[in-house]
Amino acid sequence: MPYTSIHVVPHVGVWGVRWAGEEKPHKMFPTQKAAEDYAREESKKRGAELIIHDKDGKIRDRDSHGNDPRNIPG
Repeated sequence: MPYTSIHVVPHVGVWGVRWAGEEKPHKMFPTQKAAEDYAREESKKRGAELIIHDKDGKIRDRDSHGNDPRNIPG
């Protein structure tokens, strides 16, 4: 199943990786860095957007892997 985005989110004292459209993370990590590393590899494999949230759940950073329009300069 193709995912359009993969999220790194805080979850009950740990960090989770959640696919777009899902409420609960499918995989947990003790640190945000570990969750981010895993999610980055998954988003590259799937050509999905990586969305990293801060400890309050707000979006902190984004990184697109394969879904950028070709007509954007730079």
